[in-house]
Amino acid sequence: MTGMQKLYLLVPLAPLFGAIMAGLFGKIIGRRGAHTVTIAGVATAFVLSVLIFQDVQAGNTFNGTLYHWASSGGLDLEVGFMIDSLTVMMMLVVTFVSLMVHIYTIGYMAEDPGYQRFFSYISLFTFSMLMLVMSNNFLQLFFGWEAVGLVSYLLIGFWYTRPTAIFANLKAFLVNRVGDFGFLLGIGLIAAFAGTLNYTEVFAKAGELAGMTIPETGWPLITAICIGLFIGAMGKSAQVPLHVWLPDSMEGPTPISALIHAATMVTAGIFMVARMSPLFELSETALSFVLIIGATTALFMGFLGIVQHDIKRVVAYSTLSQLGYMTVALGVSAYSAAVFHLMTHAFFKALLFLGAGSVIIGMHHDQDMRNMGGLWKYMPVTWITSLLGSLALIGFPFFSGFYSKDTIIEAVQLSELYGSGYAYFCVIAGVFVTAFYSFRMYFLVFHGEERFGKAHEEAVHGHDAHADEHAHDEHGHDDEHHDEHHHGLAPGQKPHESPWVVTVPLVLLAVPSVLIGYFSIDKMLFGDFFKGVIHFAEHHHAMAELGEEFHGPAAMALHGLTSLPFILATSGVVLAGLLYLVVPSVPPVIARVFSPIHRLLENKYYFDKINEAVFAAGARLVGRLLWKVGDQTIIDGIAVNGSAKAVGLIAQLSRLFQSGHIYQYAFSMIIGVFLLLAFWVNRG
Repeated sequence: MTGMQKLYLLVPLAPLFGAIMAGLFGKIIGRRGAHTVTIAGVATAFVLSVLIFQDVQAGNTFNGTLYHWASSGGLDLEVGFMIDSLTVMMMLVVTFVSLMVHIYTIGYMAEDPGYQRFFSYISLFTFSMLMLVMSNNFLQLFFGWEAVGLVSYLLIGFWYTRPTAIFANLKAFLVNRVGDFGFLLGIGLIAAFAGTLNYTEVFAKAGELAGMTIPETGWPLITAICIGLFIGAMGKSAQVPLHVWLPDSMEGPTPISALIHAATMVTAGIFMVARMSPLFELSETALSFVLIIGATTALFMGFLGIVQHDIKRVVAYSTLSQLGYMTVALGVSAYSAAVFHLMTHAFFKALLFLGAGSVIIGMHHDQDMRNMGGLWKYMPVTWITSLLGSLALIGFPFFSGFYSKDTIIEAVQLSELYGSGYAYFCVIAGVFVTAFYSFRMYFLVFHGEERFGKAHEEAVHGHDAHADEHAHDEHGHDDEHHDEHHHGLAPGQKPHESPWVVTVPLVLLAVPSVLIGYFSIDKMLFGDFFKGVIHFAEHHHAMAELGEEFHGPAAMALHGLTSLPFILATSGVVLAGLLYLVVPSVPPVIARVFSPIHRLLENKYYFDKINEAVFAAGARLVGRLLWKVGDQTIIDGIAVNGSAKAVGLIAQLSRLFQSGHIYQYAFSMIIGVFLLLAFWVNRG
């Protein structure tokens, strides 16, 4: 193993070491030891990722096996790494955001009794995600995929004494299993027809696979493979209808929301489809399927953000919508734009989640935005960084989100793929919706009337089910400011800025949220950054056309000031300001006038109720039938109790002939001899 290969191996192993130390020896090393060893592990992974990034930029890539595990039926089961520009970009994003979350956690979870356990989990999560993005074969990809799912289950249900947390992590686990079933089918088809699980070998046979059909059905093999793989991505990256787990995962502590929903787990599906571009390019049907699912998610999940009152849930629905944008980009073969948006989104979404957590700390764990207002003068760092994150999210020119989001919208407009017209409408309408719900949150939290310490009746007693779910202490413990019956600021109390371990990560995340798009768009989208890594067919020309029209990031931003997305985004901000700052009495009236629509949105399009009525109730019915008929009637009733009763019956009959009287035995013998003679006479 060369020196560089040892560095590759050290990147995932450093966080794993930290996770083991904090998890197994947490009580011995204590709180300080737990956060020191895990932060050192993730910081090591980040520094090494920077070195590997520079090495790849110098033209040195790697694709090879590090450990041969087993061979089965001609399939080699191996651990190996593929280190190229796509991998190193993901490594940098994952390790940097994870490092910020680790530092932030010191302040956020300061008094939580599960402190060491929490650091162990987030470090293990980082290891799992790195194994996923660095893999060069489907076996290791699946290992990382499932490990990320497992650790997210542990993190969402971190406060395992709360029923809502247990329900949320079980929901996440089950919904992801549905997606993973499709993912496993896709990998199984590749193994069966390509005879290998190695990416490079599969890509080399892509043309051959494109000419095959699945026996018995006649379905094109490549389409079945791609749709199977994408169903896995729908689960992980929370696309309609497998999106229902993500908003409920807000039950986990806020650092988890930032880690799962910003840079890591939810972007695994986007990364995987981009990595599989040589396969997806061979199936127009699969691309259209990806495009329509992504467009639906981008617009309709954005609508749900408008009616939320919980600050974390607004950001969660925003994540769903932005993942839809990334998926749309994949559908129109703009893989580089999808991955670029993945990167910019990771920074500003982590910033918004951690900013929301900072607000929650300042409000003493009240998450209801109706109890906030005017926080800008009490929490200046959180206010400024949240404003920068919101501007990046709505795609304001010169901010990083503008470059990635605008590119996706233009790529969709240029696409001729089936479904691209519908997708363009969704992404362009989504711009207005995103701007409206983002600045609704911003204005409600940081500006307007100060509503803390005097919560109105609706916010205290009559709010929706989600607010009830969150009527608990975010840290799972009592502190000096509140007991288990009181959350938020007491009358006369004022919010306060968060400690430096919380605000420093906000500032460090704000920098790339503003600048990284400007400085990297040229090379990543229109340069040779992804050359030889991401593939697209000649007739999928959207990115090539955009490259011809691109005249630098400054010119693009200036042109953006006159574009339709900018007009829509500005309109969304202005409308949010009017409704929530100038005439705050109007939104409740609108909600009453359009109560059917409002009810539809509050019930999240009834996806949860349908799942409960059809799938959960169906599973319970099947379970009850198996229990009543299979277990009680057949197994217990017939097989177990029935056989016991049969033995008892035979025993009872036998007892009739075992009376102990000689004359009865003699009579029985005579009857027996008589019957035997009668039998022989008849035979004769």
